[in-house]
Order: sequence, then structure tokens, then C-alpha cells
Amino acid sequence: MHAAIPCSIMRGGTSKGLYFLASDLPSDSSKRDELLLHIMGSPDTRQIDGLGGAHPLTSKVAIVEKSMRANTDVDYLFLQVVVDKAVVSDTQNCGNLLAGVAPFAIEQGLVNAKEKTTDVRIHMLNTAASAVARVQTPNGKVSYKGDAVIDGVPGSAAPITLDFLDIAGANCGALFPTGNAIDEINGYSITCIDNGMPVVILDASEFGLVGDESPNSLEDNTDLKQKIEAIRLIAAKMMNLGDVTNKTIPKMSLVSPAKNGGVINTRTFIPHRVHEAIGVLGSVSVASACVLKGTVAHRYANQNFSDGEFDIVVEHPTGQFTVEMQVSGVTQLSTYKIHRSALLRTARLLMVGSAMA
Repeated sequence: MHAAIPCSIMRGGTSKGLYFLASDLPSDSSKRDELLLHIMGSPDTRQIDGLGGAHPLTSKVAIVEKSMRANTDVDYLFLQVVVDKAVVSDTQNCGNLLAGVAPFAIEQGLVNAKEKTTDVRIHMLNTAASAVARVQTPNGKVSYKGDAVIDGVPGSAAPITLDFLDIAGANCGALFPTGNAIDEINGYSITCIDNGMPVVILDASEFGLVGDESPNSLEDNTDLKQKIEAIRLIAAKMMNLGDVTNKTIPKMSLVSPAKNGGVINTRTFIPHRVHEAIGVLGSVSVASACVLKGTVAHRYANQNFSDGEFDIVVEHPTGQFTVEMQVSGVTQLSTYKIHRSALLRTARLLMVGSAMA
């Protein structure tokens, strides 16, 4: 007998995944993960016998439930289902799938929609951080149609504003977990930062790169990948993440001068494939590093920052990401504080049905 597991397939930002109610999955994490591997079709590079899209950006799962926490609407657990290994990882958040959590929660009746827009306060279980998502709900129903455009997604959709709350050091315990704005590993300059996503920022020029190389060309560069992975394994321990051999954090972001009017340009390993864009929280971490003097990112940021509110445009292979920030104490690490980071995403409900297991 096949078991039918209710789920929705949604595009969230520049990713796509399966969204489940927690009550529809086993409460035991090992049984849950075994079920999700079967549903997604892992391990298999094509995921031919499952619903996964054969790429890290399309092999994702969001699990949502009504929250018992004060001032919180729903709890969100993100799971990365590895394509070619029998691994389900909960070591990171996903800001792209986060964009679909609020619409999903409203569609599933976990949150009552208001007449124009609905704010949904989301607790991210992976890191115990929170975000507020503002969804367009004309006449009390989720609207996916609109004029908002994000790079990496064709067409336009209704805007979803994500406002991140207290995410600095969510994974590593500190915004700059090594205690330094810049460190050195294997002769390469790095900046380790965690503003919602642990990221190791690298100077593309130190690897003989211009910085505008295509994701495919970077993935084909075996020597580059080996160097970056060696740095990642060492940096992770410095970032209080331990042995990350089989984990999907930290992300590795090569930075270079902006090419198209932004503040900085990026190419990001996630960690063993190159992102076609850049992750939501990854872009927030890179933007946060741009502001502080002395970081690898600040080398290439085409402006100096002062205390206050401003936008940082982070370029990536398929366009740009605009991160809204409010900061203070930008001249030195000991006083640097991030008061707000927010950005615009979109989402679309693609299918509602049951996954057969």
C-alpha cells in the first residue's frame, strides 16, 4: 500500500521545494528523513524516482506548524535533501524557501489572512532566529500575481517582504565568529561571518579569478574546488561549526568588484555546487561584511558606509540582490551592530496534492 503524504510544491525566491505540515510527517527525525529521501528520490544524481529536481536549489523541504511561542505565528524547519547522498541536513536556514512559508501557512489555515496584507511572524527552528514576512492578501486571500521582479526568476509576482530579526550569530554564536574581520588560511585572506547564514568570504583575485566566471566554469575547475573545500573545512572549526565534511555550511563566497552598478560581485559555492544566484541569507551575510572596514568584502565594496540606513546591492551570476540594512558602529568590529536587515522576495504555489511514499 502506498501512503499519500499531503504537501505543496512551491517556488520560494530562486529555489523550489516541498512544503509539509509537521503533523503530516513522522515526529521521529530519523523516520522523517528516511521518508523524505524516498519522496525526493535521493540518493540519485537525477532523482528520477522522486520529486527532487536533481539540484541543491530544487531538492529542499520546508516543514511548517503553528507555533506555541509568544508573539510567533508559525515554526519553520528547513531541510536540505542532498541529491546524490542519503543525507538530510538541518544545519542551515533557507531564506528562499522562507519566502513561501507565510503563503503556505495562510493557505493551510495556520494564519488568518487580513484584507490587504498579512504579516506572519516566523520562528526558524534551524537557528532559533525569527523573521516577519509580509504577504499580499487582497480580500483575505493570498495573491501570487504582481509586479515584483527578482533576478533569477522569470516574469513577475506579488512582493513578499522578509524582515529578519536578531539573526546575527544565529549559527556560530557571533556575527564574526573568529573574533576577527579578516583571517588567513593556507595563504588566502578570508572573512568569516554569520548574519543568518555562515559564510566564508574569499578574494576572487587571490585565486587568479576575475570574478565574473560562469558557475559551470567554476564547477569544472577541480583545482579551485579542492582549494576552497580545504579552506572550508578549516574555517568551519574556527567558526564553531565543527567537522562540516558532510554538512552544507558554511557557504563559500568569492567576491570581486561590482560589474553592473552594485556594491560587490559574488560567486558562491553552496558548498560543492556553484549557486546560480546567491542565497537570501548568504547575501545578507555578504552585505553585512561589506559595511565593516577591514573585511575581505570591504576591499571591493565601492563605497564607504556610515551609521544609518541604506541599501547594499549584491551582484550574482543571474542579477542582483538588494539588502536593506540599518547599522551602527561601522568603523570597528567591537562596536559594529546590525539593527535591521530585510529584502524582497516572491513565491508561487505550483501544486497542491500528495506525495506517494
